[in-house]
Parts: sequence; structure tokens; C-alpha cells
Amino acid sequence: MPKLILASTSPYRRELLGRLGLPFETARPEVDEAPQPGEPPAALARRLAAAKARAVAARHPEDWVIGSDQVADLDGRPLGKPGDHARAVAQLRATAGREVRFHTGLCLLRGTDDEVQHHLDLTVVRFRPLDVDEIERYLRTERPYDCAGSFKCEGLGITLFEAIESRDPTALIGLPLIALAGMLRRAGFAVP
Repeated sequence: MPKLILASTSPYRRELLGRLGLPFETARPEVDEAPQPGEPPAALARRLAAAKARAVAARHPEDWVIGSDQVADLDGRPLGKPGDHARAVAQLRATAGREVRFHTGLCLLRGTDDEVQHHLDLTVVRFRPLDVDEIERYLRTERPYDCAGSFKCEGLGITLFEAIESRDPTALIGLPLIALAGMLRRAGFAVP
């Protein structure tokens, strides 16, 4: 029986996939995430989701593999994971009072088949104006240095926003479960 493998070591994606109640494993995809010259953020998210799925499927050709990647987009430029406090402050100062688009790519494939399913989700986040003290308080409390855009919407990051426009609220966390559930059903999984 083929296994289901999440091509990610993200605790956020692992928690989201766990909501579907299916047994799964995780595997590190080992993919270079650098954008190609001139690559738009949406194309980058889609390409990386597929690359991550293919990298893991190469090691597990009989199994179903889920790849996902998210790219935050401010004025057409990707915002990466800040990695540290200073970069997170800079990101939140740049996004304060502005709109940021989050492109979440999703890919489901089985290494032995030619069947590949793709999905690209768009979530638009409108940040409220933020002063330096608010940014510092938020970052010291939540420390979202491993999150694109420097926030965790499932935590206190929600207080930084004026609005979120999305077809799937789980996409902003990193794995669009509405689309994934449909993909898994088409692949033969019983969801729910």
C-alpha cells in the first residue's frame, strides 16, 4: 500500500496535514529555494512546491508525495523568512499599512505515475499601520523568524491585520487543505 509523504519538515504544515486524519510521514525535500532571475513570486511558489514533491518522490517512487511552498509578495518582490529579529522588524515596517499577497503552491504526485496535480492559492493580507513599539512587542512575544512575512496568523500575528482575503484560511499557514483534500480524493484517498 502506498504511503502518503509530506515533503516538508515544517511543523506548521505537519500540524495542518494531521487535521485530515490520514496517516503520513514527513521527509526533507533538499531543494534550492532561490528564485530564478525575474521569476514572479506566484511562479516561484508553484515551481518550488513541485520541486519539493519530485525530490522526495525520487526517493519514494511508490508513494504519494505532497509538496507545498509559500512565497510572500510585496509589490511583486518576494519576502522570505526573516531568520532573525532585525530582518523581521524591517519586514513588518515595510508591510505596515500595506497589502501583501501570499502565493501558496501545492503539488501531489506519485513517483511511478504520470499523474501530477497542481494548485496555487492566493491570500491577500492587509496590514494595519504599525508603530515600532507594536512591532517590537509582537516579535518579542511570538518570535516568528521562520515565517514568511514575519508573523503567525494562527497566533498573535492576527492582531497585525486589517483584513485577510482568502478562499482557504489554511493556505496562509502554509498548506491549503481545501485544495489538498480534493487532490487526495482524486488520488483515491478517503477524505474524510
